[in-house]
Amino acid sequence: MAKNKRASNEVFGKSSSIPTSDVMKDEFGFEIPVEVVPLPSGGVIYPEKSSLHGKNSVEVKAMTAREEDILTSKALIKKGTVITHLIKSCLIDKSVDVRNMISGDRNALMVALRVTGYGQEYKVDVDCPACSVRSNQAFDLAELPIKSLEIAPVEVGTNVFSFDLPITKKTCEFRFLTGKDEEEIMVMTERKKKTGLSDNLVTTRLTYSIVSIDGVTDRSKIAGFIRNMPARDSLSLRRFIDKHEPGIEMKAWMECGSCFTDSEVRLPLGAGFFWPDA
Repeated sequence: MAKNKRASNEVFGKSSSIPTSDVMKDEFGFEIPVEVVPLPSGGVIYPEKSSLHGKNSVEVKAMTAREEDILTSKALIKKGTVITHLIKSCLIDKSVDVRNMISGDRNALMVALRVTGYGQEYKVDVDCPACSVRSNQAFDLAELPIKSLEIAPVEVGTNVFSFDLPITKKTCEFRFLTGKDEEEIMVMTERKKKTGLSDNLVTTRLTYSIVSIDGVTDRSKIAGFIRNMPARDSLSLRRFIDKHEPGIEMKAWMECGSCFTDSEVRLPLGAGFFWPDA
């Protein structure tokens, strides 16, 4: 199995087996494991009225055949809402607004559900960064490090952060994208592909992320600023967001069987993520 040299603060700690915090029983008396999953955001970005406000973790039940129905639903796949429905189905607290959870928290739950449902080993084809040879590698999902939120929002209970753009010297307030944002972006991107239009992914994601520029919140003005934004400003902002966005580090170390080099790679989320035998 591939080694993970950054195995600190993992999704389920350092244990090789997944600890069960509790169990729930169905109508036939079957015991379904319930796990406690850490939230990378620590809950500080959710408003006081949210059931996630100030929460460091949430409880989820292990996946069953019911959740497999969700994963194979063509209607949900087409709408891009599979992950939302999956998380909603497994969360113990049904008051949680899953669509408005930030992507990093949702990803933490997604990895946890994959581990409890099908095991922590994830086999996938990856390209060696050193020699480009593709090989099948096995990674331990339970060892993926959690990247906790380390910057403070402009105000507790808000998903709004500040960054000073290096070229224009303007103050940009941005937010981390939510599940709802990701769903809308995916639908928009697919629609543009079908019509032959450019997906404009960089500007689209920035348009969803940026809240204000020097205090200006008018969406049309922000969109205009983004289109003419100096490339260095755009890159600096995107790097800052990527560096500080809480979530799961979907990176691990692999040893290439061709050139024998140890390299860190980003784990692709292919069909095998939720279907190990696919």
